[in-house]
Amino acid sequence: MTQQWRDLLFAHWSYEPDVVQRLLPDGVELDTFEGRAYVALVPFNMRHLRVRYLPPIPTTANFAEINVRTYVISQGRPAVWFFSLDTPQLLPTAVARTAFKLPYCYAKAAVHLSGTGPGAVLTSSVERRWPTQGRSSIAIRVGQPLAPGPLENFLTARWGLVSASRGNKLWYGPVEHEPWPLHSAELLHLDDNLITAAGLPAPIGEPHLMFSPGVSTTIHSLQRLNRAMS
Repeated sequence: MTQQWRDLLFAHWSYEPDVVQRLLPDGVELDTFEGRAYVALVPFNMRHLRVRYLPPIPTTANFAEINVRTYVISQGRPAVWFFSLDTPQLLPTAVARTAFKLPYCYAKAAVHLSGTGPGAVLTSSVERRWPTQGRSSIAIRVGQPLAPGPLENFLTARWGLVSASRGNKLWYGPVEHEPWPLHSAELLHLDDNLITAAGLPAPIGEPHLMFSPGVSTTIHSLQRLNRAMS
C-alpha cells in the first residue's frame, strides 16, 4: 500500500518504561532512549492512499489521521506500536483493522496547515465516535529546519510497525520512506485525552515537538512474528 503523509506533527512525552510496557502484549519489547520510553500524539494528512499498482479511490484517498504511538524493537529492528489511530473514513478504518491488525477508530477529524515554511500554523482536532470516545485538539507554529540529533533519530527513524491480532498473534509490517525533513515547533494549544484513553497516565510537562511537511510511504504486507521479538 502506498500513501503520502503530509503536514505532520510529532508531539512526544517521556514515560517510565514500566508504565508503557504493561500496556503491550506479551512478546512485544519496548524500545527506550537513555532509560525513558516515549509516547507520541501524531496528527497528519493522509494523501493519495492506494493499493500498489492500482489508482486511488477518490472518496477515500485523502483524509486526516491522528495516532497515539510508542516505540518497540522487532527482531532487532526499530518499529512503531500504535495504541490508536483516528480517521474520519469508515472504509480505510475497516480495511486497516482487518489487513494490518491496527486499532483504527472512526472519528470526526481534521488537520489544517495555514501558511508555508517557518511561521505556518498547524491545527488538528478529533472527536472519536467508535469504538470508544475521545477527543484531541492541538495547534503549533512551525519553526526553523531542524537537524536531527540522537533523540530525533530515535523517534523518527522507524522502518516498520508491529501489531497484534486476535489470539495475541504478532505481526510486523515493513515501512519504506525517505528520512523525515524536520522543523522545530512551538506549542500554541493542547487539549487531549486520547493518550489517557489508551490507558496511559496523563503526560507531564511540555511535549518535544517536531513538524514535517511529510514523506511518501510504502507499507508492505504483514509478516507473522515469533513470540520472542527481541
